[in-house]
Amino acid sequence: MTDLDFVSNEQLIPINFDEDFFLLDHQQFEQLYKSNPQVIWGIVAAVPNNTNPDIALLSNLSVEDTNVWNVNHFSVPESILEIIAIDSGYTIVKFKDKKISDKFKDYFLEQALDLQKFNEKYIN
Repeated sequence: MTDLDFVSNEQLIPINFDEDFFLLDHQQFEQLYKSNPQVIWGIVAAVPNNTNPDIALLSNLSVEDTNVWNVNHFSVPESILEIIAIDSGYTIVKFKDKKISDKFKDYFLEQALDLQKFNEKYIN
C-alpha cells in the first residue's frame, strides 16, 4: 500500500501517515479490512507471498502518475491485483488473471466499467 490517504474509526490498524508505504501480511491486511477504512487516495497492490517488491519504487509511486489509467500498466510490476483510489471519486481495479477479472465484472455488472472504454469516453 502506498501514497495513502484514508479515514478509519479504528486506532490500532497496521497503516498510518508516518510512512510512505506499507507491506502487509495476510493477518495485517485482514485486520485492516475488518477496521472498514475508507481509502480516499492510494495504491493497493497484491503480490505473491514469495515476492520482494522494489522498496525504492514503492516509496515513489503516486496515484497522480497518468500511467495508472493505462489498461495494461501495473504500478508494482510484481502485483497480480491493483486497486487505485483517486480522491474518493474513482477506483480503478486491475487484475492480471482474466478469470478473476471476469468474476469481478459479473458480480458488479454495470458498476464495473471497462477501463479502456472509460478512457475512450472520458480521458482520451
